Amino acid sequence: MRTDVGMPSFPKAAKISTKDAGLRANLTRATHTIRDKRAKAVAELEDWAELREAGKQIKDHTLRHLDRYLIQAEQAVTEAGGHVHWARDAAEANRIVADLVKATGGNDDQPREVVKVKSMATQEIGLNEALAAEGITAYETDLAELIVQLGDDRPSHILVPAIHRNRTEIRDIFRTKMAAWGRPAPENLTDTPADLAEAARLHLREKFLRAKVGVSGANFLIAETGTLVVVESEGNGRMCLTLPETLISVVGIEKIIPTWQDLEVFLQLLPRSSTAERMNPYTSTWTGTTDGDGPSDFHLVLLDNGRTDTLADEVGRQALRCIRCSACLNVCPVYERAGGHAYGSAYPGPIGAILTPQLRGTASEIDASLPYASTLCGACYEVCPVAIDIPEVLVHLRERVVENEPGHKTERAAMKAATYAMTHPAAYRMAENAAVATRALHPKRLPAPAPAKAWTDSRDLPDLPKQTFRQWWKETHR
Repeated sequence: MRTDVGMPSFPKAAKISTKDAGLRANLTRATHTIRDKRAKAVAELEDWAELREAGKQIKDHTLRHLDRYLIQAEQAVTEAGGHVHWARDAAEANRIVADLVKATGGNDDQPREVVKVKSMATQEIGLNEALAAEGITAYETDLAELIVQLGDDRPSHILVPAIHRNRTEIRDIFRTKMAAWGRPAPENLTDTPADLAEAARLHLREKFLRAKVGVSGANFLIAETGTLVVVESEGNGRMCLTLPETLISVVGIEKIIPTWQDLEVFLQLLPRSSTAERMNPYTSTWTGTTDGDGPSDFHLVLLDNGRTDTLADEVGRQALRCIRCSACLNVCPVYERAGGHAYGSAYPGPIGAILTPQLRGTASEIDASLPYASTLCGACYEVCPVAIDIPEVLVHLRERVVENEPGHKTERAAMKAATYAMTHPAAYRMAENAAVATRALHPKRLPAPAPAKAWTDSRDLPDLPKQTFRQWWKETHR
């Protein structure tokens, strides 16, 4: 299921969002706060560089041997009493989950519903919308995801989905929308964080206690034991993972790590890179089912949805190392100004610009535009806890886009002329000599018709030297 249908390309969307002063203020305040806290948390560890390299190596090793670890994980989950389902794409994953929910029962007097842990994978496949089409209501229980859902909105950040909202906007959403979803907001609700959190807690508590089915993703899947791991900061995830009778986890195949020892590395990298905490407040792990403890029925849906194709790309596959910390979003000047909605994907920011076009392909206008949603400043690479070279992948994907869509005829003509000059030394030498000989006649700015005029008007032509390098060399090395 594609969730970007009808959405504009990044340049068109960003042209609108960058004019929203309120949005930019919210984003600037939030991203600067998070990244400053992260920098301090990371600086506490003298071996951060070694941890980062270890995370990179573990992920690369796992991706090279993904087939073996997937089979090992399937066997371990099955032996622990769980059920494993394989989903080639979003449509198949959604169908599996909907069928599993329907199999738990329900009737007209007892509507089918599920409670959800915050999950990027389920956003990627559009699970909530797919379940709604089957008459199943999915309740988001993460505070930020709840805000987004109540506001008929879309997430705009991997870690903080409602980062584009301020406290006053959140209070107004709770006041006007909570009643339609069950329990109305408290009277005289203020916009203090404590009051807003308490309103969400009261709203969700009855849903936790009533729901028969929980749906989650997973931050990690440990192949040697079939153990799934969810890290979160609020405790809502643990409620979803333990109270329902049935638990369904939708997990991308790249989330596998080989051993528990490997988990030690990521439980140091992820909290500091995401929430700037030394230790994650809630780290929940579960292995299959246990009589009398937690859900009695567990289903693991292993999701491909373009990951195998991404794995086949030697440059692009490093995007599959991502542990969804969102550090790259918080330092990106493009994301800070354009906001997450402009990316038209569950994955906004720099990681979305390289992951989404690989998972979905570059056939659509929006996906073809995403690799260009960057200044290539490299800040994202510097903060990535698993050393994904995002600028390298962006350039690689731009090459792919150009191969599929050659571009404007004027651009093609210019590139063809440049290619000829660069591959014919005599022609290049003649062009150099001509440029130097006519340097006094060159304008400060290159005149150009629209739409190129917008580019040339903001850029001065460089001053040419009195002689070419070849001429200088010939004179000084006689």
